[in-house]
Amino acid sequence: VIMTVGGPIITLSNGVQMPQVGLGTWMCSPAEAKAATKTAIETGYRLIDTAACYGNEEAIGEAIKELIQAGKVKREELFITTKLWATHFHRDDVEGATRESLRRLQLDYIDLYLAHAPACFN
Repeated sequence: VIMTVGGPIITLSNGVQMPQVGLGTWMCSPAEAKAATKTAIETGYRLIDTAACYGNEEAIGEAIKELIQAGKVKREELFITTKLWATHFHRDDVEGATRESLRRLQLDYIDLYLAHAPACFN
C-alpha cells in the first residue's frame, strides 16, 4: 500500500494504481455532487465514484473540468469510476451507454467502468 495526497492506493493486477478511498455520489443531487466533487478533490481525494443512473455525471464532469482548467488537478491524477445500468447490459447497448457517460463527464476516458447491480436482472 502506497500513500498519496488522497490516501492509500493499491496497484491492480494490470498495473493501474487506484486510490483505496474515494467520494461516492449516490443520492447526491447534481448541485450537491458538483460541490462535493470540488471539495473532495481540493482536499486531496482522487477517486470519484458515480453512475449513469445517479443523474449527476454531468455535474461531476463540470466540477472536474473547472478544477483542471484552474490548474488544481490534472486528469491523470484522478481515478473516475462510473457504472453501466442494467438496462444497457446487452452488448449492442454498452458502447453507446459508455459514450454517453463520457460525454456527460466531459472526459476522454473512464478509469473503471462497472456493471451496476449485474445480478438484479436476468
